[in-house]
Amino acid sequence: MRRSEFLRAVDGEFGGRALTMLEDLHLPGIGMTPNAALAAGVPPREIWLALCAEADVPQSRWHGAGRIDRARR
Repeated sequence: MRRSEFLRAVDGEFGGRALTMLEDLHLPGIGMTPNAALAAGVPPREIWLALCAEADVPQSRWHGAGRIDRARR
C-alpha cells in the first residue's frame, strides 16, 4: 500500500473524521498515532491494518482500500 492509497482509504472510511483519526488516535499495536507512524517510516499498510482494528472497521473493508478502480476512470 502506498502512502497515497493509505490516505484515500482513510478518507473513504472515515470521511470528515479522517484528519482527527490520523492526528489523535493512538494505535496500541504501533505505539503512536497514524501521522507519527507515517513520519517514523512505518509502512502505510501496517498503519492501515492497525487503524482498522482499533476503529472496529469490518474486515471486509480492510483489503483493497484506497486503490483507484482503473476500469471506472
